[in-house]
Amino acid sequence: MDTILYDDVLREIFLCLPSSSFPAVSSVSSRWHLLSRISRTSLSLYIPPSSYTDNPPCVSDLLALYPYLFSLFISSSDFTTGESNCLLRSVSSSCSTLRFLRCLRFLAAPVSPDALEFSFTSNSASFTQLNSLTISLSTPLFLGWIRSLPSLTELWIIMRSRDAAEFDSREQDGLWEYENSDSELPLESLCFSGLRSDVCGTGWLWRSCKKLQKLRLCNCDSIGDGGPFSSFGQCLQGLQEVELRDCRSIVVDRVLLKLAQECSSLVSLLVYDGGSEDGLLSFIEERRCNLRKLHLRLPFFLRDNQLSAIAQNFRGLSSIRLQKCCLAIGDGLKTLGMAMGDGLEELALTECDEVESKPGMLTTLKQSLKGLKKLDLSYNGMLLDKEFTYMLISCENLTDLKLRDCWGLTGAALISIVETCKNLESLDIVDCAGISADAIKTLVLNSPRLTRLQVDESKLSVLQEHGRQIDLSRLAFD
Repeated sequence: MDTILYDDVLREIFLCLPSSSFPAVSSVSSRWHLLSRISRTSLSLYIPPSSYTDNPPCVSDLLALYPYLFSLFISSSDFTTGESNCLLRSVSSSCSTLRFLRCLRFLAAPVSPDALEFSFTSNSASFTQLNSLTISLSTPLFLGWIRSLPSLTELWIIMRSRDAAEFDSREQDGLWEYENSDSELPLESLCFSGLRSDVCGTGWLWRSCKKLQKLRLCNCDSIGDGGPFSSFGQCLQGLQEVELRDCRSIVVDRVLLKLAQECSSLVSLLVYDGGSEDGLLSFIEERRCNLRKLHLRLPFFLRDNQLSAIAQNFRGLSSIRLQKCCLAIGDGLKTLGMAMGDGLEELALTECDEVESKPGMLTTLKQSLKGLKKLDLSYNGMLLDKEFTYMLISCENLTDLKLRDCWGLTGAALISIVETCKNLESLDIVDCAGISADAIKTLVLNSPRLTRLQVDESKLSVLQEHGRQIDLSRLAFD
């Protein structure tokens, strides 16, 4: 075999193999070792700070050994900005040989403006095919290099602090001239993480993202656009998905206000731990869009009046995910469920007090769940078999069910699943102490379409002991 196949044929074969098989392939012979390395499409490098200080790694020489890389992930800890700058320059100088590189994740120390200018602008030919980039930056925020990446459609910027001693005011000379120019970037997905209130300079980016479809803001105190959000509204015209995670309440409220006023294409909204009761209600009542997916984790102010407003204004929802809705007394959830009708395909009520403490609430919802395909009731420890079984009667089209940490359920719940959910493909019953391994065995034997099962290791070992009686080859375990 080692001599029969040509190198090109072997490379094509290796390109089809999963990454986990490369160690075994490399051990066959020195020729296979060389060809398997050349054929790798993804590579992750972690560079300890001590190795960089004592003997700086020649990353460009290393990357030259992997000409078919599609994805590259480089990370480090305790790097200085200077070391991170050198590392990025080394990567950019070798990218001319990486003709297939499409995804770069560079998570070292924040990179300075002059290093960005050198790596992405001066060496612009090196990254012409790059379409996904994750990178750490710091203030002063310099974004002009994005114009030199003509294929970039996905960008994730992580803001981190930089030692003031490392900042050279000369970095600013001539670098910010782009802010007064007009550009149209190919970006379709943009994420900012850690934007602080003193950060500015994103106005040009917001104005230039005319094709933006997905926006994520994580742990942000501002959007870097100054007080009036003047430029931010210009990126909202074609926006379809927005995620606001752990952001300052004033930021969430103002983003929601802009979305309500200027975005008619939004189909998916996620808000976790931010905003205010009035801000969310204003968005719901003033919106111009027709949401299809709504995911909320707002334990401090999500109440029945907001859930009722959602039911009245978003009747086309196909996915609703509510987490920690502890202030809703149940009437809002019932109104919401009944308003959705058969169009609701995904429902998640996780860590919701009303699921646990108000008997009959899930039973009331069952009439509205005939089209449901995905159901998540995880972390409702006091959910009992009777309530769950009554709800499940109308859920005969379920393909995905999550019951993690529902320790009040027993084997009777699995019997109901077997009898009702004939199309079930995925089930999560991790940390369900009341469900025995024997009950899981019965479920597996009587659920021919089940292909994924998440279960405790102790119960999985019991299943494996019955391997001769149960065909476990069709199941993927997590």
